[in-house]
Amino acid sequence: MSDTGQVATSPEISPASAAGETQLFAPSPGQRAHLVQAYDARAGDQSAGTPERWFEANGAGDRQVQPETGRPGRCAVGPGLILVVLITSVVGAALGAGGTVAAMRAAGAFDNPTTAAATGPQVVIESDASTVIAAVAKIGPTVVQIVANDGAGGTAVGSGTIYDPRGWILTNAHIVRGAKTITVRLSDNRRLAGTTYGLDTLTDLAVVKIDGIPDLAMATLGDSSSVQVGELVIAIGSPLGLAYPNSASRGIVSALGRDIDVPADGVNPDMSLHSLIQTDAAINPGNSGGPLIDASGKVIGIATAAAQSTTGVGFAIPIDVAKPIMQQALAGEKIARPYIGISYDMIDQALKDENNLALSEGAWVHAVNSAGNEAGAVATGSPADAAGVKTGDIITKFEGQAIDSTHRLEDLLVKYAPGRTVAIELYRSGNYITVNVTLGTRPAA
Repeated sequence: MSDTGQVATSPEISPASAAGETQLFAPSPGQRAHLVQAYDARAGDQSAGTPERWFEANGAGDRQVQPETGRPGRCAVGPGLILVVLITSVVGAALGAGGTVAAMRAAGAFDNPTTAAATGPQVVIESDASTVIAAVAKIGPTVVQIVANDGAGGTAVGSGTIYDPRGWILTNAHIVRGAKTITVRLSDNRRLAGTTYGLDTLTDLAVVKIDGIPDLAMATLGDSSSVQVGELVIAIGSPLGLAYPNSASRGIVSALGRDIDVPADGVNPDMSLHSLIQTDAAINPGNSGGPLIDASGKVIGIATAAAQSTTGVGFAIPIDVAKPIMQQALAGEKIARPYIGISYDMIDQALKDENNLALSEGAWVHAVNSAGNEAGAVATGSPADAAGVKTGDIITKFEGQAIDSTHRLEDLLVKYAPGRTVAIELYRSGNYITVNVTLGTRPAA
């Protein structure tokens, strides 16, 4: 993985002034206190394949970014993956056993004179249809269709989620990048002009703002760190463009921590996306930017890509990755991502054996040049350089959290805002040392 600053955020239009007092979520204690204070002040003012191209209506999708890090084992770039949204369906089929059991019990089928006096728990199998219906009803009013026009005849159609009642919308960067005009279609068919507040080129996320409608419905955000493989998820969006807004499809979480590379397509630059949620939810053009929700109707991800040459393989950006930029927007700050300034590889057993490393887990500060030779892995003048991190170090902990296969460095780093000072534990020459790194802002590519 590479934390070399090749990818940068690209803040755009300054935000409209906020009104109202609704706060959607709070950062973890101590992580972004200055953002929370800024937001409170504003709120109180009553004045195995990879997308080969972005795939949206009329072919006007967007571009992607390179991540802060690079690690072995991510999906190879290849034809067959196209950008779209994972928006899942209310295709909830019922398990009707509960009704069958009740009918048989009412008919006396289970009556037995020798066991009638026995007591104990009764097992009732219920359909999940009602769960899906309730979740879709909860999220539906917060899902919007986004139509972005580049002023030259190109139009991209995607989806988005209202996360603040004053008109703040989370979507994909590849939908709105380069747009001259943005039209936001609400669930009740009203259409409003939208403006791009900012883009995050690291994660393919963007924030769009609409005005003029007070007290909009807003989505409830979940916790993507608690998502488990196999759990039910629902995706909502606008498959096939303008004609099918707020369509739902159902699926499960197929895998976690997936990495994909998206090559440039003439409109969007190369991009690498990391730690994505994989789902088998139905994916169609126009769904990009829509929410992936859990069974309770909470947003756990933002749909971003799907396989072209196969079905049942789609990807969503975990909502925990999106929360920092959402908070920055509400606080009136430019969208930015944290930056350390290193290249590293996540250690697994194979990497340990190949390079005779002392540890089997952690982030190895390491880089090679185009000729395949060892190179400096710490950018000169970077936050890591200033803190004394050296090439060859193994980062073992980040703010007290051990770095391992389920807690990768980039996943922990992205949850913190620039300016935060974090404690990083290093393993060097047989010793463990701790250094304090003040996170910088990722520079422009």
